Amino acid sequence: MCQVMSVGKSGYYHWLNRKESRRSVERKYLATEIRAVFNKAKGRYGSPKIYQELKANGIHCSKQRVASIMQSEGLRSIIRKKYRVCTTDSNHTHSISENHLDRKFKQSLPSKAWVSDITYIPTDQGWLYLTTIMDLYDRKIIGWSLSENMTTTDTVTKAWKMAAINRQIDKEMIFHSDRGVQYSSKEFRDLIKPYGIVQSMSRKGNCWDNAVAENFFKIIKSELVMHKQFYSFFQAKIAIVEFIEIWYNRKRRHSYLGYLSPVDFAIKYYKMVA
Repeated sequence: MCQVMSVGKSGYYHWLNRKESRRSVERKYLATEIRAVFNKAKGRYGSPKIYQELKANGIHCSKQRVASIMQSEGLRSIIRKKYRVCTTDSNHTHSISENHLDRKFKQSLPSKAWVSDITYIPTDQGWLYLTTIMDLYDRKIIGWSLSENMTTTDTVTKAWKMAAINRQIDKEMIFHSDRGVQYSSKEFRDLIKPYGIVQSMSRKGNCWDNAVAENFFKIIKSELVMHKQFYSFFQAKIAIVEFIEIWYNRKRRHSYLGYLSPVDFAIKYYKMVA
């Protein structure tokens, strides 16, 4: 065999009896840990977030090495797809609020500015509508609703009531949304009036004025919805609740928050002010 392969016998036996190098052993260990994090995140993490997760677990290596091992192991994060959301009905006679938020998406304290939006989730039974309310301070989804219609009662009203329970509301807090009929309706304005908040709305046809709320929908679409076929409303609701409450709020690392989850970021804040 050595003659056929043009290999010296001594070299062959040296290779055969040679112990595995420390770097090779270390690489196999890292590959195992990387795959474990990748699978735990259901393929939603790329190399930057996997690097941060390993670091949090006391495993130290470079970002470049994580990316290299992922590439050699064939681990690729879920590919994000473009999508178009058309849930805003601004063709109404209700009054429109000014854009008081004015794209000030970075907030230094909780309950200084909340943003809200509505999107749709396709199922075999029809459209399921998801309404969310996010606190810009820690990017946590503090209120949400899932409905089979787009009435104010079943969308923004339910989401607001949940948010009001989950987080204290400061007076003069800004509540920002698009110009949709649900947000400009008398029902919703009467609901939020006692809180003394400042209602804010995006300019007509300008999605960038509510970019952070839109970005959450991009995340849930690219990391969940685009890769699932929901056969029923019930199946979709279970998956979305798990995504928001278990994954996004509590586990998903956000680069904006220094690679902490919204819950961990909030805990850090309350420890600082305690």
